[in-house]
Amino acid sequence: MSSTRRVFIQQSLAITTPLIVGSSALSANAPSNRINVAFIGTGNQGMGLLKRFLAADLGNVLAVCDVNEGSFGYKDPEHFYGKLPAKKLVDEVTAKKSKSGTSNSCTAYSDFREVLKRDDIDAVIVVVPDHWHRIISVMALESGKDVYCEKPMTFAVSDGPIMIEAVRKNKRILQNGSHERSNPVSQFICEAAKAGKIGDIKKVITKIGYNNKVGPGPGWSPMPVPKNLDYREWLGPAPEQPYHDDRCLYRFRFNFDYSGGQITNFGAHCNDMAHWGMNVDTGGPIEVECLDAKYLPTGSLFNTATETRFRCLYENGVELICESGPEQVQTRFEGTDGWLQTGYKGTTASDPSLLKGLPEKPTGTADPHTAHMANFIDCVKSRNEPRAPVEIGHASAVLCHIANAMIRLFPETGPGTIAKWDAKSERFTNNERANQMLIREERDPWS
Repeated sequence: MSSTRRVFIQQSLAITTPLIVGSSALSANAPSNRINVAFIGTGNQGMGLLKRFLAADLGNVLAVCDVNEGSFGYKDPEHFYGKLPAKKLVDEVTAKKSKSGTSNSCTAYSDFREVLKRDDIDAVIVVVPDHWHRIISVMALESGKDVYCEKPMTFAVSDGPIMIEAVRKNKRILQNGSHERSNPVSQFICEAAKAGKIGDIKKVITKIGYNNKVGPGPGWSPMPVPKNLDYREWLGPAPEQPYHDDRCLYRFRFNFDYSGGQITNFGAHCNDMAHWGMNVDTGGPIEVECLDAKYLPTGSLFNTATETRFRCLYENGVELICESGPEQVQTRFEGTDGWLQTGYKGTTASDPSLLKGLPEKPTGTADPHTAHMANFIDCVKSRNEPRAPVEIGHASAVLCHIANAMIRLFPETGPGTIAKWDAKSERFTNNERANQMLIREERDPWS
């Protein structure tokens, strides 16, 4: 065979080989057909997303999965969530929408691996504690499924490159759950800042909420594991620890074994928006400094910072200040010609004319959470990149992780310690103790 003919055939094969593999390839590629999904994690955020997904009728929910069968006491005492309440909700909603009163049944699982074995599921919505994000997402990607992974996308800096490789190698779609990327108000403000509407950006100030739960202090006692909870599976790769109600459910985010406090919770939103408006979506700072951090007494179950303030400097000279406050999420861009500010409590500007054309805050099935999932489903069908692809999710999470490294060291270093960050090697170049803070040990078999 001539080299010309060989190249022609290879190119033809490359063009005609489908990006999607598996038995559901044709249905996933056809925009007119519905996507089959599974929700892995049906706690506070998972149930919220599931309700929105069903209300907007974005696809078929064939499976739900959670290590908790069902219990009260998630974010609020009256919240009754878990795999069985989730299945009941799906079955009720789909039955109402069916003319015959029957529909394809939704199966409830305790083990996410059973979900990933199903060839009839196109995509998974991963809404589990942070320490499970990479593991479940990568296994889903390897099984040929597209993934919507809640923010923060990663639990550690080292998770990001693994997830990026899994997405690109398997030609999958991954949408990070930074739903502000699908909020028209946030889009307006961040794009305006990015386009230079306030001149050159000099400073960005982001706000994160205070801790909104109080856990037991020093001397707390272990509690019996509830019969409805597979606690061993909940811990997974995390360190072996005695059970307490405040360790799990909504409150996992206040323990470094599973999350990074409000820095990775709310900070994953406002700092992602900061990168967006600064036009450094996949970039990062060159130095990080913790200015203040407050903690509960040593021995408390909650061990993330209750209040904090940190500073980042970027190569272009922009300074980012992130601090705790009563606002849950707020991002303020300060430029040479004015300022723009947006958050959960509203949107303002130095000059009212800067807000001309600002869209109204979306409600109902147009809310940012729903719009973000809708964008994901659209991309599963079209194979286009989503609004918050894996590289952006990695960059915004890295900012939170390296800030937490310095925040965790603050009790011993105090203010004034500046750590130099190399975004290419993803290491601190002048602070080995800070690098140690980035390491997350995992137990077998998950390591």
